Amino acid sequence: MHTGETETHTGDTNMSDGTGREHAPDGHGAAPAPRGGHHALTAQGLLTAEGLPEWLAPVTRAVETVRPDQLSRFLPPESGAGRQSAVLILFGEGERGPELLLMERASSLRSHAGQPSFPGGALDPEDGDPRVEGPLRAALREAEEETGLDPSGVQLFGVLPSLFIPVSDFVVTPVLGWWRAPSPVGVVDPAETARVFTVPVADLTDPANRATTVHPSGHKGAAFLVESALVWGFTAGVIDRLLHYAGWELPWDRDRQVPLDWGS
Repeated sequence: MHTGETETHTGDTNMSDGTGREHAPDGHGAAPAPRGGHHALTAQGLLTAEGLPEWLAPVTRAVETVRPDQLSRFLPPESGAGRQSAVLILFGEGERGPELLLMERASSLRSHAGQPSFPGGALDPEDGDPRVEGPLRAALREAEEETGLDPSGVQLFGVLPSLFIPVSDFVVTPVLGWWRAPSPVGVVDPAETARVFTVPVADLTDPANRATTVHPSGHKGAAFLVESALVWGFTAGVIDRLLHYAGWELPWDRDRQVPLDWGS
């Protein structure tokens, strides 16, 4: 997600503490439903799970039931403050089965150079109501601008609860899509993006590719060592929780730590 000097994928906003546990006990600390709400958007015909591949069923079930506090301890301010934004979590099916679309920031950028993320960005006025269709349109628009993706081939089927990134003041709505009709993707602006790539879900669940990162601030979070990249921060936190609540997570060594400059 490219938003200038204040990115949503920052180590200061790790969504898990490296233990895989939720940040609040069941029944405590729950936050209100995200703006729009998965069920409300489905009822309005803005989301549909019809025709999805069977392997996505655990993800759709997780999206329908997960609470905000089960994803992160950083929840949107009750005052409604924060800059509205969205990311696209796009599932496709490649040669090795289910996969996710990611992008890597250009190494020349001053902020979070070389860091992988979901496509996404801040809502624009033309995206519409931030409480309804706005995050959906923003996620598709940003994905098209950043990766060249053809949004007509994407079927949006869910939204996760909106999450807050205190350091950048972003309220981020993760929007889930199925790449029903894949289109060519690649770097649109080399000044912003180093590469666009897909990661097999099998690699994300492989315990050999999992680790914990420790940010200089002290925050610990899940990380993935895949496709010659270290995926960490907000993006890794979302993936970690999706794998967990979809039942795809395999036991992994939570004491294994990797530095943020891994691979550099």
